[in-house]
Amino acid sequence: MIRSENGYFGEFGGRYVPEILLPALTELETMFHELRDDPTFWQEYVDLCQEFSGRPTPLTPLHRLSKQLGGAQIWLKREDLNHSGAHKINNVLGQGLLVKRMGKKRIIAETGAGQHGLATAIMAARMGLQATIYMGADDIERQYSNVFWMRQLGSEVVGVTTGARTLKEALDEALRDWAASVETTHYVLGTACGPAPFPELVTYFQSVISQEIREQAMKQMGRLPDEVVACVGGGSNALGAFSAFIDDKDVALVGVEAGGLSHKKGEHSIRMLPDTAEPGIAQGYKTLFLQDEDGQLGDTHSIAAGLDYVGVSPILAHLSQTGRVTPESATDVEVTEAFSLLMKTEGIIPALESSHGLAGGFKRAKSMRPDQHIVINLSGRGDKDIFNIARAFPQQEWSEFLMREAARCQQLVNDAAKENN
Repeated sequence: MIRSENGYFGEFGGRYVPEILLPALTELETMFHELRDDPTFWQEYVDLCQEFSGRPTPLTPLHRLSKQLGGAQIWLKREDLNHSGAHKINNVLGQGLLVKRMGKKRIIAETGAGQHGLATAIMAARMGLQATIYMGADDIERQYSNVFWMRQLGSEVVGVTTGARTLKEALDEALRDWAASVETTHYVLGTACGPAPFPELVTYFQSVISQEIREQAMKQMGRLPDEVVACVGGGSNALGAFSAFIDDKDVALVGVEAGGLSHKKGEHSIRMLPDTAEPGIAQGYKTLFLQDEDGQLGDTHSIAAGLDYVGVSPILAHLSQTGRVTPESATDVEVTEAFSLLMKTEGIIPALESSHGLAGGFKRAKSMRPDQHIVINLSGRGDKDIFNIARAFPQQEWSEFLMREAARCQQLVNDAAKENN
């Protein structure tokens, strides 16, 4: 299990928050430390994931694609098969158990691609909680289908129109809300970032991924994999896939960030590679942040809404600087190529976020031997993101369909208005 030293991982981590938030963070930390070594609590969490989300997720061999690419045998850890379509449900179900123990009735969350927001809305409906979800206005435009479902599930979705109008701003607004409502509200932070104990806590719940990979690999491969690869936004799916292998030095751990359009400032979301990000303190913790010339948080870009975060988990910042995690990046073009290759060769539709891991993993697999094994964490599925993905693969036929559908929807709205009058 990955553990901090007083909230730090090397030089990164910590708790840099307004004094009003300290009691809530201390309460959460105390409860987490009491429960993390309790096998009955872990079993309660595993049972909930099995009964509600469908765990364990399978480890799927890609026979055709491995043969086509040459090199290592490629496997996918199928987090896309979770309820809600991504790994995010693991963390929110775990935090939901903590909320019930704390006796709070309201939760808040931030979301980028909408997957954490959707998972939070699902958990809130399941557990009878009031939920408010903050989302950048630009991300709402990119991922409105997820916003639709959040609202249908009974959650309030608040669009954030400041700054770059993406995940960074949504996180800032969620922290402001929490500071004003801390006595009645729990902040369900969605990734392994933020003030302690969130990085360690989120990693703990997501570690179910790598624990399953270990068991499945021993059964299906007869040994541990040679490499485990995952995309990196904030870091929750990567740390989930890596955590059970931290002490296995023969298992390479590879985190693939959003290379975007280029390495120019504002055109990517690369934090772990040299000369891209600098240590800084923001949003309640210290980590590697993309910054401008004045030391302010910089702009980001990714074809995938869930990867355009300005910082990275302090755990990954530490693991990359100490050499335990190998940082890679994939451009928007490489991502769309990997997306299409998996879909057409194996019949699996990945999320664009996960396709960064695919692009990096496929590239590495080609240089490996046929007797080696590489596991790529498929953190989410793409059919839920059809509108966003359609922008990456523009087609006239799709555009014409949307125009017809918009006209039909407008007619329904007009008819309903007439009836109400």
